[in-house]
Amino acid sequence: MKNEGVLDRVIRVVVGLALLSLLVVGPKTLWGLVGLVPLITGLVGFCPIYKVFGLSTCPLKD
Repeated sequence: MKNEGVLDRVIRVVVGLALLSLLVVGPKTLWGLVGLVPLITGLVGFCPIYKVFGLSTCPLKD
């Protein structure tokens, strides 16, 4: 079951990778691990928070 549209997924993957880069470059802080959340949800196409609030950016299929 997917509840994320293509644009939403692309943005999540880009943001996730950007945050993960904090582990290697920049301040080299473990806060970069927060990037795993948007990266994984973007790759899978499902966001549990969207499910809780009944949201979806995935286009409806007729």
